[in-house]
Amino acid sequence: MTPKRLSTKTNKGTIARSMSEAKSIIPPTATIKLDSDALAANWRNLDRLSGKAKAGAAIKANAYGLGVRAVVQKLITAGCTDFFVANWQEAREIEDLTVGKTSVSVLNGVRAVDMPFALQSPAKPVLNSMEQLDRWKPSGKACDIMINSGMNRLGMNVEDLSGDLFTGMQIDIAMSHLACADEDVPQNEDQLARFKAALDIVPGKRTSLANSAGIALGSEYHFDLTRPGLSLYGGIQRPALANMIKQVAIPQAEIIQIRSLRAGDRVGYNAQYIANRPHDIGILAMGYADGYLRGFSNIGLFIHEGDRLPVVGRVSMDLIAIDLTVAPGLKEGDWVDCQFDLGIASLQSGLSQYELITGLGNRLAREWT
Repeated sequence: MTPKRLSTKTNKGTIARSMSEAKSIIPPTATIKLDSDALAANWRNLDRLSGKAKAGAAIKANAYGLGVRAVVQKLITAGCTDFFVANWQEAREIEDLTVGKTSVSVLNGVRAVDMPFALQSPAKPVLNSMEQLDRWKPSGKACDIMINSGMNRLGMNVEDLSGDLFTGMQIDIAMSHLACADEDVPQNEDQLARFKAALDIVPGKRTSLANSAGIALGSEYHFDLTRPGLSLYGGIQRPALANMIKQVAIPQAEIIQIRSLRAGDRVGYNAQYIANRPHDIGILAMGYADGYLRGFSNIGLFIHEGDRLPVVGRVSMDLIAIDLTVAPGLKEGDWVDCQFDLGIASLQSGLSQYELITGLGNRLAREWT
């Protein structure tokens, strides 16, 4: 039996698609290596440290820049059942992953323009003001309540609360947020006392106060649910977290050129590095457009097989120079790891751990191991 021939049109279409797919595969010059086991271990350790409380997860800002859909899937597998996003766009992005499986809370509440989507969404608004409460109350749907215990961002003031405000409402979580949990200051105890006073009025099924650092303040801050964020992704804000939090994200970059410097040669914008001897440098295809900011100029480090490769000169938009003196075998096309332990990188750059992790750019391919 003679095989049926495909039409010329079909053949051309298939070839065109194949060529298009081939063209679209362009290997990245810089990536973020992400450790699935470290992420899961961090959540489990924070859940354990939360004692009788259950740990949720703050996944706002694209899971602190690491890729929210992958993070949610891995945390659900680890056992997490409560997630916190900033807005309704973020809730919609993970709806297919979380519906019927977990609780999702929208921390910024609900604006009038959000109502059409919010009313049909399985996510809950965290009501932050009397205006938001009035907007949501007629729906009869579940919500959370944010209490301003002293941070003075979002939230209802304790003195404005009365029991009749919440009559007929389905309040899941009554929560507040600590402003200084990474410090030993009186405000922590003051916020705890104000939150407890508000709980005599707000009839939430569950209660929540502690963020990552707040978990390490002790059991009186745990209530029913904790809300770790930064520490899930490798951040350490208090000494008690140091031995249980693992680094999740390691940026990596490819060497795209090797240069041999002579004594007196200058490197980069404004000649911020002048070679005092002959040596080789490697030019990396990564820069401040990728979130490795100018604060790392002449102070940052890259690593290759244990060798420390200092950044030399000013970090530019797309390129970084590193000293290859201790690794003379490196060549064009080789890859090096960025020293991006958040605590160390924060001290080096002067940036907060939050800025470092959320600032990693979209050009960096996210690769989970």
